[in-house]
Parts: sequence; structure tokens; C-alpha cells
Amino acid sequence: MAMNRSDFRKQLQEGLNAVFGMEYKRYPEEWRDIFDIERSMKAFEEDVLLAGFAGAPVKPEGEGVAYDQGAESYVARYTHETIALAFAITEEAEEDGLYGSLGNKYARALARSHQHTKEVKGADILNNGFDAGFLGGDGVPLFSALHPQFGGGVQSNTLATPADLAEASLEQAAIDISEFDDDRGIPIAAQITKLIIPTELQFVATRILMSPYRTNTGDNDISAIYTLGTVGDGFSVNHRLTDPDQWTLRTDCPDGLKHMLRKKISRGIEGDFETGNLRYKARERYSFGWSDWRGAYGSPGGA
Repeated sequence: MAMNRSDFRKQLQEGLNAVFGMEYKRYPEEWRDIFDIERSMKAFEEDVLLAGFAGAPVKPEGEGVAYDQGAESYVARYTHETIALAFAITEEAEEDGLYGSLGNKYARALARSHQHTKEVKGADILNNGFDAGFLGGDGVPLFSALHPQFGGGVQSNTLATPADLAEASLEQAAIDISEFDDDRGIPIAAQITKLIIPTELQFVATRILMSPYRTNTGDNDISAIYTLGTVGDGFSVNHRLTDPDQWTLRTDCPDGLKHMLRKKISRGIEGDFETGNLRYKARERYSFGWSDWRGAYGSPGGA
């Protein structure tokens, strides 16, 4: 149903001091600090883990060389969703409004709605990171101590004991990340790139990452985290994270957290010949997810 003049009675008469509620400052696109962007040309995309070889063994003199065998392992699938929203406004409401084009105002609101949806869907990858109802290609949640390995055993990308964001817990996370192996047990040189936090942790993160000296201690020790540049790109606040205690570290591991872009946002406007109503629409297609769990490390916070 088209919005009509009865929805905008005050817009049709002079004397209003201000029309408010549609124009606010926006946060930047915060999902970009979490995900790498890739273009897609298909209905869905699949990433497959290709397991390599274990360490090469010693060959005793005179004996045959040992053979190892690699293979494909789990598959991560990205199924794109279509996100779309539209509105219609009557010709008369657009003509009679005295405070600027109503169509233009609501077209900007349409863009704001789309950005919000994308932020929520991106943040939900982390919000559901410990939820057994949201599994990755390897059959466990994004953050788990039980990521199965092709060569046997499991690996973890979360603290053995959940803990709030603090100097000690961040140092332990950095140690854990430095001990990541590939699926055949060979160490990889993963580095932390950014800390992703909810708004409630921004002051804690500032004190930990930006002070050259240790916080909450009477000692005059330097901050090892600050001095070593442990978190290369600092921290990013995400306003759609729902757990005030959960914190996440992004790493430079390739094919980790991904945003697959199938169709960039497109906007259209058309008039109906018979009614004169103006119809506005915005539409895009994309998906969020992860392939290699080593791209992130998380803690739900302390008990």
C-alpha cells in the first residue's frame, strides 16, 4: 500500500519548525573490519580444505622412501540471500509536501535499512560463534576446542577457560594463536590483526592496547602487548554485537571470515501509469560465513 497524504498531514501545511527522525549520523560499515570480501558469480560458493602432508620422516639407508597421502577434507558453503525492501508514495503526497521531497527522504531511509541488515548479519557470525546450532564446514561452531583435524586430533581457537578481556587473557590468546598448526600438524605463522569488541569493552581495550605500561598493577613494567605490537591493527568496536563480554581476535590466516558479494546493492524508482504512485526499491544479494576457523579466535567472557 502506498503512503499517502493522510500519513503526512503536517508536511502539507506551513509552520513546522523541524522535521526530524530520518537523518542521523551513521556508524561506518563495521562489518568490513571482520570479513574479507570476495565476489561471487553463482547461487552459492563452496570452499574446500585441501590437506597436505605431515612432516617428512627419516629414510633408513637402503630402504624405500615413505609415502604420504593428502586429500580434500571438509567443505564450507556460502548460500547467498536476497535482501530487498521497497516503498511506494502517492503522486499527490509527493507533490504537496512543503518540506522537501518525501521520496528522497525515504530513499535515504531505505539505504539506512539495508546497511543495518548487513551489519546485523555480519555481526551474527560472531554472535553465534559459540552456538552449537550454527556449525561450520568442519561440523563445529566457529569458536570451539574441538575442531577436527585431517591428520587426527583436534585444535582449539578459544581459551581453555573462558575469560573476560584482560592483559592475561589476551596474552594467552596470542600464545594459542602462535601455536596453530595446519591439518597435518605443521605449525603456521598466524598473526593477530585486529581485536573486535562490543561497545562495553572499548575502555578496557584502550587501556590494554594503548598504554606502554601494564595496567592494574603497581609494578612499573612495560606492556608486552603494546611493545610487541601483538594486535597489529588495534581494535574495532562493533555496535551489533549482543554479548557485552565476548571478544574476538581476527588473524591473517587466509580464507577465514568471508563476505561473499553476489550482487551489489541496486536501487530503482518507477511510476505507476494508472495511479501515479512512485515506487522505490533497493535490492542486494550476499552471504557471510567462514571457511578456515584459524581466521578467528574468540572468548565468550568470564562466567
